[in-house]
Formats: sequence, C-alpha cells, structure tokens
Amino acid sequence: MQSIKVEELMVPLAEYATVQQDATLFEAVMALEKAQEEFDHTRYKHRAILVLDRQGTVVGKLGQLDVLRALEPKYEELLESPGMSRFGFTRQFMKSMLVHYHLWDQPLADICRKASEQKVSKFMHAPTEGEYVEQSATLDEAIHQLVLGHHQSLLVTRDKAIVGILRLTDVFAAVFHTMKSCRLD
Repeated sequence: MQSIKVEELMVPLAEYATVQQDATLFEAVMALEKAQEEFDHTRYKHRAILVLDRQGTVVGKLGQLDVLRALEPKYEELLESPGMSRFGFTRQFMKSMLVHYHLWDQPLADICRKASEQKVSKFMHAPTEGEYVEQSATLDEAIHQLVLGHHQSLLVTRDKAIVGILRLTDVFAAVFHTMKSCRLD
C-alpha cells in the first residue's frame, strides 16, 4: 500500500458535487445527481456534497444522512438528548422512538417545501484536522486516517489547497483488488 499514492485514487474536486454554502438541500441534491451522471460510471457514485464558501474554498461536507436528518427536524432534538448513542439500539427501541417523537409523520408530503427552504450550511459538518490528507501521502497513511477517524472520505490537499477527495469506497476497491491478486497457497 506504500507504493500507491493518494493522488492515484482521489476524485478531483472539479468532478465532485459542490454547492455554495447558501444553497438549499434541493440544490445540493440536484448537484449530487448531476455529478453522478457525469462521473465515470465504472466507479462508485458520490455520496456526499462538498460545500464551498464564496471564494470556492471547501468549508463543509453534506452526506446522505445529513440530508435525511435535515428533512425531519425532530432528529435535531432527539440526537442532542443526553445519553444518546449511535450504537446498541434494538429495533424495538428504535421503532418506539419513531412513534414517540412522531418522526416522519408526513415524510413525503412536505419534502419539496423542506428541501427548498433548508440551507446546507445548517446541516453540513466542517472538516476536522484529521479529514485532510496530502495528495503525495501513501495509501497506508490514508487508510490509517480513515480507520482511526471513522471517515467515509478525506479531503486531498496540495500545498494546503483542496484538490480532491479520497473516498473510502475507492480505497476499499484498491485494497480488494490487491487482495484478489494475492496468490494463496
């Protein structure tokens, strides 16, 4: 993995879905759809949208779960409750939460209005220091960051400027292909 460089697997920023930070969820989803249509169809589709400021600098990332949470505002209240954890819930408990909090009472009836009113800046998350990797870094370094940070992607930099995104799906594909080429006796 040390011989493979991040730049060999990254998706260039110009090929990735991006929106301005004042865009709506609807505009973000449309940008994602457009990027998926134009992207190399032999690779996995994008699952996130990068959010840019007015200077074109990446200031955030909006994933599929972020969009779904944004369409049901009660999740904000629920997820901020003390003691909430994303692991260990039984299906019965999760279903009781759905009923108790009246989540998705009218999931599709109001979706167009919600998507056109909600701004991505409210639901995006700003990248942390551990979500950046240099394009010249080796794949093993990137894997280390992905695993320890539980990240789905890393922002790829060259001289501190973001030039692309390294997706976990592409990293896994490279590892998988390397494993397949191994000869097991």
